[in-house]
Amino acid sequence: MTEMRNTRFVGQTHTGLVRKTNEDAILSLSEHEIWLVSDGMGGHDAGDYASRLIADMVATIPPDLGPAEKMHALRDAIQGAHRAIQAESDTRGGATIGATVAVLTVSQGYFLCLWAGDSRIYRLRNRQIELLTTDHSAVAEYVLAGKMNWDEADQHPQANAITRAVGIPGELVLDKVRGETAPGDRFLLCSDGLTKYATFSMLEDILSSTPLDNLSDKLIQLALAGGGADNVSVIVVDVL
Repeated sequence: MTEMRNTRFVGQTHTGLVRKTNEDAILSLSEHEIWLVSDGMGGHDAGDYASRLIADMVATIPPDLGPAEKMHALRDAIQGAHRAIQAESDTRGGATIGATVAVLTVSQGYFLCLWAGDSRIYRLRNRQIELLTTDHSAVAEYVLAGKMNWDEADQHPQANAITRAVGIPGELVLDKVRGETAPGDRFLLCSDGLTKYATFSMLEDILSSTPLDNLSDKLIQLALAGGGADNVSVIVVDVL
């Protein structure tokens, strides 16, 4: 666990109980107050390449940027990874390579989330959980239309069919949400290796009742106890 500035965090990634390779990548830049989760797709030698490249590109952002500069730098880094992954796909004969991305940054009393795909960012405030991101997936359309909730969507047979990712053909559009932080806010970034086993009420209970030091272990164990069929990655950030 690391403490810097006005935040504290824990993070962990696990291969799970079925997969042989971890295609997830996490990044925690405490001096920048930037945290990232990426979930690769396209096979073990491609998915882990894509997720790691996104994390490595974001890691090149210089510290001590202002909020607006940081947002532009994040966008540029992810778009640079998008183009690099597309170029790598071309060298492999057009193979599908890509990765989700979910990024949180905190600056001067505000937070910013950028994302593409179905890795998520939640916020716990006053013991109530809220999903800040909206999955780019086929089943998300059912949720937005009021036909099911996110917990039901996570169990849908098409839950893994994402409609947007870094590196896939075409232009990349990153969604954005931002707002003010409050002391005591707790943010969770995670890959779908967690959310397919964790309902909103389960996450709300764990995030409300567990000390930060133990949180990443507890969330990983929740996914493994549920079956651990996918790689699972979590980062929890507390605003002091």
